[in-house]
Amino acid sequence: MNIPPLHRDGPPALAIRNLCVGYKKDVFTPVKRVVHSLDLSVAPGEVVGFLGPNGAGKSSTIKAIMGFLAPEAGDVFVFGHAAGTTLAKSKIGYLPEVALYYPFLTPMETLRLYGNLQGLSGRSLDEEAMELLRRVGLEGKEKLQLKTFSKGMQQRLGIAQSLLGSPDLLVLDEVTSGLDPVGRRHLRDLLQEIKTGGTTIFFSSHELSEVALLCDRIVVLNNGTVVDERPMNDELRGGVTSQLEDYFIRTIENDSAKSLGAIHGNR
Repeated sequence: MNIPPLHRDGPPALAIRNLCVGYKKDVFTPVKRVVHSLDLSVAPGEVVGFLGPNGAGKSSTIKAIMGFLAPEAGDVFVFGHAAGTTLAKSKIGYLPEVALYYPFLTPMETLRLYGNLQGLSGRSLDEEAMELLRRVGLEGKEKLQLKTFSKGMQQRLGIAQSLLGSPDLLVLDEVTSGLDPVGRRHLRDLLQEIKTGGTTIFFSSHELSEVALLCDRIVVLNNGTVVDERPMNDELRGGVTSQLEDYFIRTIENDSAKSLGAIHGNR
């Protein structure tokens, strides 16, 4: 296992080296590889948008970062700690693409549960939970059962949960899922605030307007491989969405055409 080189101010927030991830349906079928030799590095304090069409391998990569999937090959490090270890997990706040919570718990009970799992407790946990509920727009709803919550309200709770313990790295999978325009604006303001505080943010999203407004850099994945990455600049931010959308579609189409040409050329 090769520990990633140190940056001038310490290890990268996220270092992925030659990552290969695959799934095996059963013992009789071969492994289906969904991530191929992926290399990626995220600097401390950087906000990176992880883009790609459905099935590109984004969620599988995120699961490997979290230690939920053992890679076929390669290494993942979080601030110099191997993914999946207690030290790596202690650095991360995570929101999955689909967050499921116990329907008969309240938001406060839910945050207490997740806080306890992180080693948080007592009055300080309750105060932090109340503040997070306020920040995500759930103030006054802390005693309602989650079965009464809409999908957007549950997503707001998930964001609060991911922020418990002030993580150094925030990993968000389709963070705006289920949020209405007001909720997306509220979330964007919150993430800007978190970004200003120096937290590293790595997130996937199909909402390109959020990516354009928030990210320092974008990484584009297609068929399990990074096909392009570049800093967000004024040109890509032009028209908020249109320039980035044109770039994204052009990048995916060019890569797909190249892959198709390679297949025909090998026949």
